[in-house]
Formats: sequence, C-alpha cells, structure tokens
Amino acid sequence: MSAQFPQGPASGSYFDEASSAEVVNARMGENINPRLREVMTVLVKHLHAAVKEIEPTHEEWLAAIKFLTETGQMCSDWRQEFILLSDVLGVSMLVDAINHRRPSGATPNTILGPFYLSNAPRYENGANICLDGKGEPLLVAGRVLNTDGQPLPNASIEVWQTNDDGFYDVQQKGIQPDFNLRGVFTTDREGKYWFRSVKPRHYPIPADGPVGKLLGSLGRHPNRAAHLHFIVTATGYDPIITHIFAPDCQYLGEDTVFGVKSELIADFKKVDDAQKAQSVGLAAPFWSVDWDFSLAHCKSLQNAE
Repeated sequence: MSAQFPQGPASGSYFDEASSAEVVNARMGENINPRLREVMTVLVKHLHAAVKEIEPTHEEWLAAIKFLTETGQMCSDWRQEFILLSDVLGVSMLVDAINHRRPSGATPNTILGPFYLSNAPRYENGANICLDGKGEPLLVAGRVLNTDGQPLPNASIEVWQTNDDGFYDVQQKGIQPDFNLRGVFTTDREGKYWFRSVKPRHYPIPADGPVGKLLGSLGRHPNRAAHLHFIVTATGYDPIITHIFAPDCQYLGEDTVFGVKSELIADFKKVDDAQKAQSVGLAAPFWSVDWDFSLAHCKSLQNAE
C-alpha cells in the first residue's frame, strides 16, 4: 500500500502577490482564540498593504529586521527599547487614548513611560522627594476630587521625575540615591496632598540605541517636555496615569513621545517670599504649582464608553 500524502491546498490558496494577505490569513486554524484571529487578520492585512506600497528591496527589508533585532537586544530590566519605539511613533499615546475615553471634567491620561518603578517609598504629606539636592525648589499641592467636585480622602498619589541633570535614578545607579525623586502620598480627609520636589526640566529619552538613531535619521530630536509623572488611585474610581507639564518649556509643542495635552499644562509660579519659604521648608525663591486631579467613577467611565 502506498503512503498517503495530504493533498495540496485548494485552488486559489497558493501564495501570490495580489492576494498575499488573504492567503496568509486563511492558514489560521478554526479553533483559535477569536480575539487573536481578529488582531492577526488586521495586522497581516495592513502589513502586507504597507509592503506593497513601499516595495522594499531585499536589502531594505533586512535592514528593517536588523533594526528590530537591535531594538530587542537593547532591552534590559530598566531599559525597554520597544516601549521607546512605541512612544516615539505615537502608538503608546494612541493606545492610551483608546483605552481611557473619560467623561468631561476627568483628568486625562498620558503614557506611563519606561522608567516607572513599583514600591516607591511612602511619605507623609510635605516630605521632600529630592534626595540629591539638585535643582530649583518646587512646592506641589492640590486635591484629589471626583468629577462632581467632591474631595477623595485616602487617595494615593505616586510621583516620579528626572533629576536636574535630566536622568531618572535608574539611569544613574550609584550616582543618584535609590528612589530619588519618587514617592507615594495619601490625601487627607479633605482630599488634599502636598510635597516638595524640584522644578522639572526637559530631557532626552535614551538616544544611544536604535530608536535614537531612527529619530536622528528622521530629523527629529529626542527631547521630552519638562514634566512630573503621576499615578492617582482611589477606591471605586478609574486610576489616572498622567503628567503635569511646565508651561515655559521649549518642547511643549514637540514632545518626542507626543505626551503633552493642553489640559495638563500647569501654572508654575515663582515665589520670592522668605517667610512663605520658611513655612514650607524651602529656600527662597522657589516654584509653586497648585494642581487638582479629577477622577471618574468606574460607572461614569463605563457610561462614557
């Protein structure tokens, strides 16, 4: 008895240029995850359409593969080059916008960024998170409210930023103190919080890897507008991952990861009052910013969707 070999694919299922995406997508099995089928169908469709429009040479396609390979090789426990790639292409902000369509009045989201660290130290209100003593003193104060204007006591406010040299602590292990310019605070019974820090400054994203080289090739700079990161959470409310931006930064209109939203540009005021400075434990002059966060109730978020 001769061996039984499977028959070839049905007519029309062989690969050809005109129907390439359809041929590839037709190879998926019947019993796969429906969401995976949906995602891969769309990705293959648009990838093939892009290749047909670009018509890359073999050398160009190999260069693209090499770029992705080098991007992966650059990743480490604290350096996520693929997140940087997503950021500079605007994809991170787009995904965030799609997933955080909030009702009017709620503080908008921005991207988390690649340098967030969990388990930052918890501080009492008023603490100074600047451990290296660099930079212009800053007082940050405000409230956490719901979209009806009611204060939210016991809300958690996590903050992190670069130092005055433009680096996060994880980028300068052994140079900056661990958890420099990071901290978690809790609002009081009136929803108030306050802490001391330093005025944020603009800084470049890491540009020594393939993403930085890509930016250079595109004639783009690597700079982020000056900002502080925040994660704000309260029971029963949609968490906020966001920034506040300094209004005098030259890169507000061209933040390299497209993170700036007009609603998040804060009013930083210069305070040259020795008595006020002494009362908050800072040297005069210092900067002051009042910023309230507005959280949407989980039910309101569902209604917005």
